[in-house]
Amino acid sequence: MRTRDLLGSGTRLTVQIIRREPRLFLVSLGGACLVVALSIGSAFVIGAIVADVVAPMLDRREVDATLLAGAAAALVVLSLLKVVGIFSRRLGAVYLQQSLQARQRKEIVRRYLSLPPAWHRDNPTGTLLSTASSDVDASSSPAGSLAYAVATVLLLVGALVALFAVDWTLGLVGLVIFPTLLAVFATYSRRVAPRFKHSQGLRAQASALAHESFDGALTVKVMGREEHQTRRFAATIAELREGLISIGRSRAWHDPVIDTLPNVGTIAVLVVGAWRCQQGVIDLSDLTTAAFLFALLDMPIRAIGWLLSAMPRAVAGWDRVAKVLAATGEMPYGTVGVHGGAAEMSFRQVCVRSLREVSFRVPPGRVVALVGPTGAGKSTLAAVAGRLLDPESGSVTLNGVDARELTAEAFAATVALVPQVPFIFADTVRANLTLERPGIDDAAIWESLGVAQADGFVRELADGLETKLGERGVMLSGGQRQRLALARALAGRPRLLVLDDATSAVDAVVEAAIIAGLRSRSGQPAMLVVATRRSTVALADEVVYLDGATVAAVGSHRELMLTEPGYRDLLAANDRRVRA
Repeated sequence: MRTRDLLGSGTRLTVQIIRREPRLFLVSLGGACLVVALSIGSAFVIGAIVADVVAPMLDRREVDATLLAGAAAALVVLSLLKVVGIFSRRLGAVYLQQSLQARQRKEIVRRYLSLPPAWHRDNPTGTLLSTASSDVDASSSPAGSLAYAVATVLLLVGALVALFAVDWTLGLVGLVIFPTLLAVFATYSRRVAPRFKHSQGLRAQASALAHESFDGALTVKVMGREEHQTRRFAATIAELREGLISIGRSRAWHDPVIDTLPNVGTIAVLVVGAWRCQQGVIDLSDLTTAAFLFALLDMPIRAIGWLLSAMPRAVAGWDRVAKVLAATGEMPYGTVGVHGGAAEMSFRQVCVRSLREVSFRVPPGRVVALVGPTGAGKSTLAAVAGRLLDPESGSVTLNGVDARELTAEAFAATVALVPQVPFIFADTVRANLTLERPGIDDAAIWESLGVAQADGFVRELADGLETKLGERGVMLSGGQRQRLALARALAGRPRLLVLDDATSAVDAVVEAAIIAGLRSRSGQPAMLVVATRRSTVALADEVVYLDGATVAAVGSHRELMLTEPGYRDLLAANDRRVRA
């Protein structure tokens, strides 16, 4: 990245930081400006004390306690005021940086949750975690020294003006030192900016590999591939290490140069100032003031160095954060609500992915099974019914209203999707079932658990509803997780239930009991069930048979067995697979 581009990106990032938290920035900047004003004022006060108090005493070889006390009091007052300024600057900077990080992380997570599954499939979980952690840290890092650096620019300008006010030759020394600082930064940024960008990408890769290794730990162990997976991770870590070391090598010369320049300037001021004193152009007070001004620049120049050093990494991090925040594809929702009562869903000429012209109805209170060979699009239609996908053309309606016109709250209150692979939060049974939804009391919880045939094993858990289930419900079997996910959906009393092979991990007896419980429940929901087993299909009121990327037939199980050879052969093959 060219220095000009980096400066442009850094300036835009700086403006973003200030616009997002203007009050906190002003608190920090106010404290920093107070320190700047007092620092410049201190230079003149100390110069006056040396020339008018200390030097005459040394000449007279006698101490004036009153004058010394007054000088000391003036310095103490200046120091106390600087303490106030430093406290305000640092506290404001900490609040500014942490507030920015908190805001960005909330925005990123909100964005993650609004984007469709297709987007998440293209972006590994580890990369998303890296963006929400290290990239946010990097992008907000300039906030810690931003106000100090802005005030430092004022200090540099003020110091330069003060030097010219003392003597033009001393001002020229400043004019040589300050541009040299910018040249050093330009060289440094040109070298490290691409390295920082590359290292941020490697951090994401390392995070993705680590997450994949943890998630796939069981597979790795079973297949005996611990060493293989460790080598994959080690290779990425080694590349990241080398990238960060190369940045460190650049900083190894950059930081000493930045630290040395103020000292070089102070020496130059003393040499030139002594020469000007001999000429009688300036006096001891002026020389002391000029030397002190340059001595003051040490820490402020370090602050600019911190800011400029952090900027390449910050820009790289911000680019990755901005890419997530700018991602498109979230599901649009409308403003229409859904009235209470039975729900009916209709697919009207729906085209999505490989499916074409799909049309069928899920009548109120009825069970409709989706049946078809692997890859026929059953789970795709379940995702469309649950609004994880929207049709490319055609429409899905609820009680005659296009699902895209409904509010998110209305759709969630009406339709519940239970996937084949359920997700269980690392929390209690109660928290997993309620998800803090209002109106779900213990009676509703136990009713839902009973219908899902899950109340028995929940009662046997050590702490019942308060039992912690571990990450992804590790304490439960696959069938128990499926039944708990079904109970979670039922607890919200949906009027249409979409089951994407959601009972595949339970036996046929339990599955039949679940369907019977759903049918006998007051206000029985309509159900769209992705089914592969004959026992599940036989429980449906109507079957939608998918084949050849469309609806091949619709009818009862008995009718399709008589009229559709492909349907009959499919169920027979599934039966043989189950028996095997």
